[in-house]
Amino acid sequence: MEAEEIAVDHRIDADDDTVHSDWDNGRKPALTVEPGDVVRISCRDATNGQLSPTSTAADVAALDIDPIHALTGPIAVEGARPGDVLAVELLKVEHEGVGYTLVLPGSAELGVLADEFPDPALHVWDLEGDIGHFVDGIEVPLNPFPGIVGVAPAEDGPHGTFPPRDVGGNIDVKQLTAGSRVYLPVAVEDALFSIGDCHAAQGDGEVCGTGIEAPMTVTCRFGLRSDRSIDRPQFETAGPFTPTGRDEPMYGTTGIADDLMTATRRAVRSMVDHLQNERGLERDDAYMLCSAAVDLKINEAVNAPNWVVSAYLPESIFPEAKQRPTRA
Repeated sequence: MEAEEIAVDHRIDADDDTVHSDWDNGRKPALTVEPGDVVRISCRDATNGQLSPTSTAADVAALDIDPIHALTGPIAVEGARPGDVLAVELLKVEHEGVGYTLVLPGSAELGVLADEFPDPALHVWDLEGDIGHFVDGIEVPLNPFPGIVGVAPAEDGPHGTFPPRDVGGNIDVKQLTAGSRVYLPVAVEDALFSIGDCHAAQGDGEVCGTGIEAPMTVTCRFGLRSDRSIDRPQFETAGPFTPTGRDEPMYGTTGIADDLMTATRRAVRSMVDHLQNERGLERDDAYMLCSAAVDLKINEAVNAPNWVVSAYLPESIFPEAKQRPTRA
């Protein structure tokens, strides 16, 4: 559906009156809508505009993390009551041509391998249509989505945006692309919905702590269900479940351990090693590419005492001459 075909009832810009960096059920709504209304929402990038196309790793080291994440809202939905379900249909998600993948200093403890990457790093992405340009001719398919969708929690006072919550928030489900619908349990009157942390692409796991962070515009239709209740977010999506949306050749690494996080770290570390030793990437670039384009999967969690996590690297992101031959 083209943007001009979507009838928009309201628009909300990402300005100082609508952008906030915490959850608080006492915050005054920036907009009030009726169920069924369509809202076009502008979102700043997760750093609240602290990075630009000319930024370097030194700018990452100087980031103020207090305004992270920058959320737009809250949007009050008339008639929403605790116990209801807010249905948010994502009609359109549009990037603005630039994005950022960054590694915060290891002291920030953000990222699966934060202790192994003590220095800040940054890649500024040129986003061209549905492709993001990385180093060495690598091209990552873009499937934009909001990393944070949520409603205000029942507990009073400010709450941080980094941890995901039962009412949504920083869930980073990369399949919440245009055409998807997310269901959120309403905890307070009028729901108080906020959105942000948009990603042009992300690997399942967001292992370095960031996907392709980007300012975006998201067009949503709000619905309300009072005939059902849920405890945590649920969603409907058609994917994509691989970067290209189709089955394709992958290279995989595994992590095996009696703890899922340890297994995850081992799978990611092995993929970083592969990208560095076999694909010729600098180690920081390898880690950032894993966060933007490598998917983690739990292969098994039943054969005690060890569990298996794998990391999947799509061959299609590499120039054809650098792709590994397909195995029969």
